[in-house]
Amino acid sequence: MSPRTLYRTVAVAEAITWALLLTGMFLKYVTETTELGVQVFGMVHGVVFIAYCLTTVLLWVDRGWRPSRLVLGLVAAVPPFATVPFERYAERSGLLGDRWRLRSEAPRGAVESLVSWLLRRPVQGLLVGLVAVAGLTGVALVVGPPA
Repeated sequence: MSPRTLYRTVAVAEAITWALLLTGMFLKYVTETTELGVQVFGMVHGVVFIAYCLTTVLLWVDRGWRPSRLVLGLVAAVPPFATVPFERYAERSGLLGDRWRLRSEAPRGAVESLVSWLLRRPVQGLLVGLVAVAGLTGVALVVGPPA
């Protein structure tokens, strides 16, 4: 999967899960009918939020984004639906691309070496990504919901 396709997928998924969570919040707080929507969609949104953030960091390393663009990409996950406009901005600005740079270029430094290893071994990279999302989700569950 290309950087462009991966980023678009997680950005749209993050926006969709925001819509689901907001729907759950409407049902809980406005109609006072059920709390189930917040419980289910909150968890789904949290998992996709973490996946989006990890993907943003992955692209930052691989594509050599400036730190300010990394921060902007991560901040875009906070307000509802902002990941989609950020993804479109990244696409227009040439930040995404069709190929992973570190699959063919020699990495510089430990972080690029790790990302290069993950990209050159897609099955292992996917497994590491899933374990990272699961681990960070577990940490978030222990810490508790945002106040």
